[in-house]
Amino acid sequence: MCSPTNSVQGFPFLHILLFAGVKDGESLQLFEQSSRSAHKQETHTMEAVKLVEFDLKQTLTRLMTHLFGDGLDIRWVDCYFPFTHPSFEMEINFHGEWLEVLGCGVMEQQLVNSAGAQDRIGWAFGLGLERLAMILYDIPDIRLFWSEDERFLKQFRLSDINQKVKFQPLSKYPAVINDISFWLPSENYTENDFYDLVRTIGGDLVEKVDLIDKFEHPKTRKTSHCYRITYRHMERTLSQKEVRRVHQAVQEAAVQLLAVEGRF
Repeated sequence: MCSPTNSVQGFPFLHILLFAGVKDGESLQLFEQSSRSAHKQETHTMEAVKLVEFDLKQTLTRLMTHLFGDGLDIRWVDCYFPFTHPSFEMEINFHGEWLEVLGCGVMEQQLVNSAGAQDRIGWAFGLGLERLAMILYDIPDIRLFWSEDERFLKQFRLSDINQKVKFQPLSKYPAVINDISFWLPSENYTENDFYDLVRTIGGDLVEKVDLIDKFEHPKTRKTSHCYRITYRHMERTLSQKEVRRVHQAVQEAAVQLLAVEGRF
């Protein structure tokens, strides 16, 4: 991605904005012809480069603070990229470990000129969205981003984009799936109550609970729900026998605590 120092056409206005607030800024220049050094290109003045570098680092610092929260420790490391000079890598201290999250720098003026923006100085940055997601959500393997496994994808289907998410590891062991159907009581029943009940009884053995069918009896007007419960252990294969015990406990608790009428 590239971000010019501003988007207003015309050299004079760009000059005014870049050097605004700088003492005697009207006498400073954007461009010169000199030699390339570790700190600047041959076409840029040192004053212009330092102000562009400041804008670059301030903007990207705000981006990372927005993603990871206030109080984030950040450091900048000098590096080399073919299309920017000077160039930097940003590292953040996350959970006690320094992690490189992006590369950036002042754009090579030859590239800016070739785009028809000879009167501008720009900066560019690049980041790996997958890497940031792995850090934010504790995702251990980048290959999961190309997975079509519903167990992975469903964890990130949220009604609110600001909702906190922590990746739940996927088991390599097979699932055991059991259904449960019951008539609902006439009042005081919510689906979330049943989901909570299943999680309370099944614990970590319950991977997911889905409502797969609703039925209303044409005469009695009673409503029936059918749920599919997926059981899976993280470290071993579950037997039908042990799942049956848990599932039966769910059935009994639903009758006793939620006042449903079982269709078991």
